[in-house]
Amino acid sequence: MTLHDTMQQLGKNARAAAKAMAKARTAQKNQALHSMADLLAIQQDNLLKENEKDLTAGRERGLNTALLDRLALNPERIHAMAEGLRQIANLADPVGEISHLRYQPSGIQVGKMRVPLGVIGIIYESRPNVTADAAGLGLKSGNAVILRGGSEAIHSNLAIAACIHTGLTDSGLPAEAVQVVKTTDRAAVGELLRMQAYIDVIVPRGGKGLIERVSAEAKIPVIKHLDGLCHVYIDAKADLDKAVAVAYNAKTQRYGTCNTMETLLVHQAIAPSVLPLLVDKYQQAGVELRGCAKTQAFDPKILPATEQDWATEYLAPILAIRVVDDFDQAMAHIDQYSSRHTDAIVTEDWSLAQRFLTEVDSSSVMVNASTRFADGFEYGLGAEIGISTDKIHARGPVGLEGLTSQKFIVLGNGHIR
Repeated sequence: MTLHDTMQQLGKNARAAAKAMAKARTAQKNQALHSMADLLAIQQDNLLKENEKDLTAGRERGLNTALLDRLALNPERIHAMAEGLRQIANLADPVGEISHLRYQPSGIQVGKMRVPLGVIGIIYESRPNVTADAAGLGLKSGNAVILRGGSEAIHSNLAIAACIHTGLTDSGLPAEAVQVVKTTDRAAVGELLRMQAYIDVIVPRGGKGLIERVSAEAKIPVIKHLDGLCHVYIDAKADLDKAVAVAYNAKTQRYGTCNTMETLLVHQAIAPSVLPLLVDKYQQAGVELRGCAKTQAFDPKILPATEQDWATEYLAPILAIRVVDDFDQAMAHIDQYSSRHTDAIVTEDWSLAQRFLTEVDSSSVMVNASTRFADGFEYGLGAEIGISTDKIHARGPVGLEGLTSQKFIVLGNGHIR
């Protein structure tokens, strides 16, 4: 069987499974999720063994430390995957939810019903936990999913998928509701992107190169974000302790994530108070600082920032810092350079905070909180399928509701027009 035929068969299987999933009862879906979580715990030793195969191959291929860290499983991460599935089971089922039901002058009732999208194709890199997260969210939202993980995680993904399939069948649901593309042939991605007869939406999770390729080649709607160029603005009326805590956490809590701060903006009035404290903490943490001329005046070790620095998502212990004249200059900087992912302000001036919330056009906008909170789990969505910076359908962390759509429903009693 050719690769094309193999992928087409996956699509046919998924379409058939999607019909069954759309009718699945909430209790049945929750049973499958709990069963999958139990199986991940039971199969922990096997998962670690299969993951070690991927890690060994990754080291031989020269994967860097950050990629190996994303690829690695350990007991804590397996436990987190299982807990993620249980949390999804505890979330309200969005499928079938009816809203905005109201009478019209004609006497009919018009409302909206939430329904699954159908078949979701998910293309991702490195992180095996995405296999469990995507399966769980797809299952609870009544969809079928086709998962194409990175070749570097093939053994881990297939081992996790085996647990998922058993959990589905034990609960009377079709195993084909979650299918992992077994081939590591890169051409499989191209095939997936052209399967508009079987796939309703594509979700890419990975580096900018992958997402750009998916966006350019897909014949199917895509839920995506290209960059996570996030800002924190420390206002003149910020609380000093809050400012230091938020700005430090937003950069250093984890470097390689899309919701990590990449540019810090500081009002000139508070810069003499806050920057020496932050510069010291960043330098102790090993963060390379690149700043404007006003920022460099606070420490000779700060490198000069270039135009490119304001437009760069580092995903590394590097931070660009700019001292701004006022709130409006900070807003102009964010408007010019933000990737519309997540931006935050630290201030005790509620009127400015309201302006920031209203005027910053990002998928998540925060007041006195770290950008690292831009996450489906932290938002109470359970695991997330990804983060969208698009404005149509889903925006921000995409959880269960983002994997559904709505259709109009009309209730009458023999009404005619």
